[in-house]
Amino acid sequence: MYHSRPFLSDRVEETSTWKNIIRKVKMIAPFIWPKKSVALQLRVVACIMLVIAGRVANVYVPLYSAKIVDSLTAIPLVFRWDLIFTYIGIKFLQGGLGMGFLNNLRSYLWIRVQQYTKREVEVSLFRHLHNLSLKWHLSRKTGEVLRIMDRGTDSTNSLLSFLLFSIGPTIIDIIVAVIFFLSYFNWMMGTVVFITMVLYIALTIIITEWRTKFQRRMNIADNNMEARSVDSMLNFETVKYYGAEEYEVKAYKDAIIEYQHEEFKTQVSLAILNTVQNVIVCIGLLAGSLLSVHFVVDLKELTVGDYVLFTVYIIQLYGPLNYFGTFYRAIQKNFIDMENMFDLMNITPDVSDVPDAKDLVLKNGQVEFRNVTFSYQPERIVLQNISFVVEPGKTLALVGPSGSGKSTIVRLLFRFFDVDSGSIIIDDQNIQLVTQNSLRKAIGVVPQDTVLFNNSIKFNINYGKVDSNDSEIMNSAMAAEIHERIMKFPDQYNTQVGERGLKLSGGEKQRVAIARTLLKAPAIVLLDEATSALDTKTERQIQAALDQVCANRTTIIVAHRLSTVIHADEILVLKDGEIYEKGRHDDLIIRNGLYAEMWSEQRKSSSDIPSNEDSAPSVTITSETSTSTKSYHHPHV
Repeated sequence: MYHSRPFLSDRVEETSTWKNIIRKVKMIAPFIWPKKSVALQLRVVACIMLVIAGRVANVYVPLYSAKIVDSLTAIPLVFRWDLIFTYIGIKFLQGGLGMGFLNNLRSYLWIRVQQYTKREVEVSLFRHLHNLSLKWHLSRKTGEVLRIMDRGTDSTNSLLSFLLFSIGPTIIDIIVAVIFFLSYFNWMMGTVVFITMVLYIALTIIITEWRTKFQRRMNIADNNMEARSVDSMLNFETVKYYGAEEYEVKAYKDAIIEYQHEEFKTQVSLAILNTVQNVIVCIGLLAGSLLSVHFVVDLKELTVGDYVLFTVYIIQLYGPLNYFGTFYRAIQKNFIDMENMFDLMNITPDVSDVPDAKDLVLKNGQVEFRNVTFSYQPERIVLQNISFVVEPGKTLALVGPSGSGKSTIVRLLFRFFDVDSGSIIIDDQNIQLVTQNSLRKAIGVVPQDTVLFNNSIKFNINYGKVDSNDSEIMNSAMAAEIHERIMKFPDQYNTQVGERGLKLSGGEKQRVAIARTLLKAPAIVLLDEATSALDTKTERQIQAALDQVCANRTTIIVAHRLSTVIHADEILVLKDGEIYEKGRHDDLIIRNGLYAEMWSEQRKSSSDIPSNEDSAPSVTITSETSTSTKSYHHPHV
């Protein structure tokens, strides 16, 4: 059975949702009060005043109902049209089941406030997710995170509405009812109402707290089910490659069964709660009705109108009281749903800007690694005392066996991770002391696996510089030698590329990525196995476009096909996270070390590498560059 890594542990599962309530309220408070808009603040105040007006109407409706009944039993009979008009007018304001004028007006005024809260929560959470480290995102499932976002933002809105317009008014109604019965009737009837309400609320809270663990478990199962479906859809091709449709369907079915198992417990416990509430309400209504009729018939202390007043008021009160359990359960559910969102918001990014970080000031684009050591896990060092300098406008190539740390150097330079020790310097500025935004604006990356947004070709190219115009987009596409191909598509630049760019060929996707980088016009270029996933013919066609990207820019190339980097200004040969050899191509061949061994191996396995090394292509990657058809498989370190 499929299991996703849950945000909630079994240890936390049994705790009350009211634990750390102050911290939770402080966390959502900035999203609830619309501090950026005075108009929305006035709406909030108006909504609260309408709630108070509704509570006043709730008191007067049964009072006027009793007066009308007394007028009908009086001797002589009196036609009190004034009482009827007043009763209907108040009833119009109060309505029934929340459908009165006051509630409708309040709902209308609250729409904008609710939209503000939802928008602020979603934007804040979305920004926070983008600020989290690559390491965190690699360890999470997209479906699970999206599900948590949806439930968390919805629950924030619902919680506010329930507290202000359901729980709050219900508590006010209960307090007013007890005072009213004690003052208008007598202490016995007031006591019946008070005991009934206390028992109802107490048992509702106790049973609801007991049900909390079932709701939490159902949420975790729901996360697993969503993560399973999204993960399967994102890997649709892989499923087809291995004929694993039935396996995926079974795994998804198992996730649904697990969810429904927890859902069953939640629904059964809800039925138990509803039954207990109904029993308490009926017992209280029975006791109060018998007592009031006794005072009317036997003791003659109350009138028929008083009996009607009691029954109408008590039934009117038991309506919201009955919903109190629903409201309380909803608040509990909202707190549970928000817990995952709180966990997300409390995660601290592994990589963050230092206080008062300055923007990177580019001068020439020199890159320097000074004794850099780095590890993803403490027990396994990936890079050990790496030092090198890439002069402005020069090209450095990184080669070596898979897992030697080549792609890690690229990630460190882009500051997806911070070094354990040492420093990375760009134009005499430590990249850990400048803003991440300015650093990444200065660097352009053409990766091996180009992933495009499910949007148009124009959108994907424009992503390199979002404020560019159509002419700039077209020029960058021409430089990447993809313009003519685009113009042959029926929708040209508005052609949709599909999920992750799957509607385009590998070469077309790579050219779009190159055009995007050209549009960005970075001072530093990183080519991370930019052509190793392509066939030899397509690679040769694309290398001229890569030449445009690298021209007069500081360039770092991660490569397995040595034929693409033999004229680099310097080649670093990495092995086990250390610089094993370095120098130019000819020097490394003469040394007859690891690089020479790799070169010889690639020459034996392919006739594409020329035997005359002097005729090999330029490192600036022109269209005449020859390549090997064999490459070492290189997972990103």
